[in-house]
Amino acid sequence: MTPRIVVIGASVGGLPALQQLLRGLPRGFEPTICAVVQLPAWRRDMLPSVLAVGDRKAIEPVNRQPLMAGALYIAPPDHHLLVESGEALLWHGPKENSQRPAINALFRSAAIAYGAGVIGIVLSGALDDGATGLWWIKRHGGVAIVQDPRDAELASMPQAAIATVDVDYCVAVREMAPLLVRLAGEPAGPVVASEAGGANA
Repeated sequence: MTPRIVVIGASVGGLPALQQLLRGLPRGFEPTICAVVQLPAWRRDMLPSVLAVGDRKAIEPVNRQPLMAGALYIAPPDHHLLVESGEALLWHGPKENSQRPAINALFRSAAIAYGAGVIGIVLSGALDDGATGLWWIKRHGGVAIVQDPRDAELASMPQAAIATVDVDYCVAVREMAPLLVRLAGEPAGPVVASEAGGANA
């Protein structure tokens, strides 16, 4: 069975949505969760404390830190968070979509590393970061979930994702935790072999 990993992107208005999603997950939810939350630099120090829910700690990983089942990893300030071979990679590379960390960078790396085992989620935010990343996830056989734009504080990111990708689920945040529990209990689909390239890739 393909291991599951959940990757989440949030920007303006996405932090409370992510908090709500995490609160809805049951104790013992096994997939690793990696998240990019785009906040002003002066607010980033608050992330580990506000995203720690129950017995799930929010970890800002160091480079090459092994990813543990059931843990939550958050992109640290001014670094892209990537995943590869069961490890978190930190990269001070060029900004993508004017952002570092960028949602697309995380999603793309997860698609390549985990294929059909990836569940990608785009929450509230401005502009279109995450849309191309979801395209990569779908291209490699993963599952694409988008916050219903009517439920989002800022609908731009969800709308851009819907316009770019044939998403699997467009739901309100309150519906995401039960959906993730169900998906995590199902076998992942077959890995889709793909070549680099495609829309905005």
